[in-house]
Amino acid sequence: MRIHHLNCGTCCPWGGRLFDGVSRGLLHGHIVCHCLLLETDAGLVLVDTGMGHRRIEERRLSKFFRFMNQPQLRERETAVAQVRALGHDPRDVRHILVTHLDFDHAGGLEDFPNATVHLTAREKEVADEQRGGAFVGTRRYRPGQWDEVNNWALYPMGRGERWMGFDAVRDLDGLPPEILLVPLAGHTWGHSGVAIDTGTGWLFYAGDAYFYHGEVGREERHCPPGMRFYQTMMEVDRAARKNNQERLRQLSVERRGEIDFFCAHDRMEYQRFAEAARKPVSRSLTPEPA
Repeated sequence: MRIHHLNCGTCCPWGGRLFDGVSRGLLHGHIVCHCLLLETDAGLVLVDTGMGHRRIEERRLSKFFRFMNQPQLRERETAVAQVRALGHDPRDVRHILVTHLDFDHAGGLEDFPNATVHLTAREKEVADEQRGGAFVGTRRYRPGQWDEVNNWALYPMGRGERWMGFDAVRDLDGLPPEILLVPLAGHTWGHSGVAIDTGTGWLFYAGDAYFYHGEVGREERHCPPGMRFYQTMMEVDRAARKNNQERLRQLSVERRGEIDFFCAHDRMEYQRFAEAARKPVSRSLTPEPA
């Protein structure tokens, strides 16, 4: 299996360093939409799709999130453009795993009409009903991003199987057994992570279960105040979100060297993984605590 790390959407939210922890100044921050393209025996597999095309997303995205997150909507960063840039035909993308249906994870779904979209049944249900929180519910989910998707594979929040102490969904329809969905409710009701057995260890994409690299790989959580606020604003179940985040943090410490963790929006994580993917394989990319 060959794994490509893609940034499918740059955002420059207000707050700068208070938001992303690394930008200079207090105006615009810099976060990414970290996605994956997997070359497998079952064909090409995308994990999340990030933002879609500018001319479409400017109409679909809510004014609130366009103002708050300042998405750049660069055509070259769309998943379909990056699949082509890697020398592949978008029609050969057979499967898309979606951690959840927030606007910045599902924007490219309709660019891959031959793909089956895999996610939890719970996530599809609450997204269709706009149940994503009292204020953000009608703003985070943009049904126009997926209303032309024809092929869905929907799964329960676990099948009684386990992965590293978490509920898991194995044997995803048509996908290699090395790829699992790991339900992680809290950010949304049906949110999940994706675990991938690379043959030399596990790669774990946590989606929005955490947002900042300082939230894993150490005993004590570290996260800039702006990002802390954003996570709280977007959560639907605080107890579940914090519990799952704590469990991931402990797992990242206990299994250092066995599991490499990354989330959807941390720029430093994205850069580290993207650079490592272009070099010979080396073990753990989960950073040592400062």
